[in-house]
Amino acid sequence: MPKKFQGENTKSAAARARKAEAKAAADAKRQQELEDAYWKDEDKHVMRKEQRKEEREKRRLEQLERKKELQRLLEEEDSKLKGKSPKQVTPGKVTRAQIEETIRKDQQQKENADTVEKEKTHLEVPLEENLNRRVLEEGSVEARTIEDAIAVLRYVAGS
Repeated sequence: MPKKFQGENTKSAAARARKAEAKAAADAKRQQELEDAYWKDEDKHVMRKEQRKEEREKRRLEQLERKKELQRLLEEEDSKLKGKSPKQVTPGKVTRAQIEETIRKDQQQKENADTVEKEKTHLEVPLEENLNRRVLEEGSVEARTIEDAIAVLRYVAGS
């Protein structure tokens, strides 16, 4: 007869230990959920108060962000406007040659403006004859309506 096994099977012992550990973790988790449910605050008034507080804080942050964005846009626009405006630098001394040069340029601009013809107004332009009211020459015909035109064409074709 074979000998009886006196010790414990190591594989089954390890499996039992794993099962016990998993069961203990599940029990602890269930116990924690029960405790959390017990301490959970379900008062509607308190929840609503906290929700309003969070919304108020959120609106305040959004307003602050909008204000910063508007300030940034304003500064950007100001910098563009300042960058576009020419800086007027007044030189310390202006020489006589520079003065004569600016006077000469001004005179040239005035002469160029005079040479360019200005658009004449209706008072300056002579009146033109109205061709619609001109007295007909000998042998010409006039027709102001479709019927008159057809009659004239028939008359001209007939002669």
